[in-house]
Amino acid sequence: MSAELARVVAAGGVAVFPADTVYGLACDPESAPAVTRLYALKGRPPEKPAAVMFFDRERALAALPELGERTRAALARLLPGGVTLLLPNPRRRYPLACGPDPDTLGLRVPDLPAFAGVAAPVLQSSANHAGGPDARTLDEVPRAIRDGADLVLDGGVLPGTPSTVIDLRAYEREGRWTLVRTGAVAPEAVATVLR
Repeated sequence: MSAELARVVAAGGVAVFPADTVYGLACDPESAPAVTRLYALKGRPPEKPAAVMFFDRERALAALPELGERTRAALARLLPGGVTLLLPNPRRRYPLACGPDPDTLGLRVPDLPAFAGVAAPVLQSSANHAGGPDARTLDEVPRAIRDGADLVLDGGVLPGTPSTVIDLRAYEREGRWTLVRTGAVAPEAVATVLR
C-alpha cells in the first residue's frame, strides 16, 4: 500500500487512504493543482488550513529543524499517534497547507507502520465532505470522493474518531498548550505527556 500511495502522490494525484483514526485524503503538499483538487473533492473552503502528514516521526523532526528543544521533546512523546499538532512555522513551510496563517503549521504523524515506507510528506484531510461525518469504513467515504480520487485504499474498519488537535505554538517559550479539539487521544493523556 505504501508504494502505491507514494507513487500517486508523487505524480500529483489525490488518494483516499486509511489513517490510524478515520479515512483520509492525501496529496503532495507542494503541488497547487493537487491541493486544489483535494479541496474541491471535499468541498472545503480554500482558506481553511489542512495538516501536513509525515509517516515517520524522525522524518518530520528532520524536516522542521527550527523547532526548539522543548517542542521537539513534546513531539517525541506525542508522536506517532492520533494527534494533530499546531506548531510555529517561522520559515513558512508548506504554505499550501497553512490557509490564511502561514506562521502556523498543522503536523500529523499517524501510527501507521504499513505506510512507513512513504518518505515524502502529504497534505491530508479527512475523506468526507466539509462538515460531514468522518468515515470509519471505505463505504462511508462519499462516492463522489472515491470516484474523484486517483487511488482508493481499503484498510477495513478504522477507529472512527478524528485526531485530537493540540496547539503547541506557545509551548517552547511558555510551556503553554491548548486543546483545540478532543478526539482520538484523551485530554488526560495529553496533559500527562505535556506537563
